[in-house]
Amino acid sequence: MKCAFAGLTDPGLVRPYNQDNHYIDPEGRFFILADGMGGHAGGEEASKIATDVIKEYLEANWDAPVDSYDLLEKAVYQANEGILEDQSNHPARADMGTTLVMIMFRNGETWRAHVGDSRLYHLHGEKLEQITLDHTWISQAIRAGEITVEDAKHHPWRHVLSQCLGRRDLYEGIDIQQIPEILPGDRFLLCSDGLTEEVAPDLISKSLGETENLEEAASLLVQNAKDGGGSDNITVVIVAVK
Repeated sequence: MKCAFAGLTDPGLVRPYNQDNHYIDPEGRFFILADGMGGHAGGEEASKIATDVIKEYLEANWDAPVDSYDLLEKAVYQANEGILEDQSNHPARADMGTTLVMIMFRNGETWRAHVGDSRLYHLHGEKLEQITLDHTWISQAIRAGEITVEDAKHHPWRHVLSQCLGRRDLYEGIDIQQIPEILPGDRFLLCSDGLTEEVAPDLISKSLGETENLEEAASLLVQNAKDGGGSDNITVVIVAVK
């Protein structure tokens, strides 16, 4: 599948450092975004390990005779093991972890994987759909009917993750799905919560869909988040299907 792409990361207006990392495969085969946590050094290292390990694993095994689900699953597990090993070797980073969201085009199929609250959106025409479910306490509470969406916006636990890379129980929390019905003109947005905490879905849709140049669209989305407060690191990756 042919596609165009662009990515941009920014520390935002509050934090002096950036714990986000992302990777764009130059051939347009896969795209990775990770949002680290656990202090400056820990979060940055966790997200870097995740992106580096997954990149290297996919490149080394791209043509292996395995289906795409298994390829993605193994890549994410390898990333998790890499973070756990670093935690053991560096006790000061023992509480580090990272979210992950990624999309992959392989053998005529489109796949996505995610852990945590970094998101993947699919824009088809004027319809923007969030196709990942946040692995957070608040998201689970909303789905269970225990709290309203409006109340969740200001809840003190809204950032508490129920799953992330850097945990030994990751095997219970990775979400891998095939994405059906991809058409020319569709766009995908991978983003950290530094975007979604500050920018409403309708403005994301407008900025993503009405700006033809992808680099300009990425810059506009980051600026939207900074205009909204820029309280966290902001990373976006846009993939446009041709």
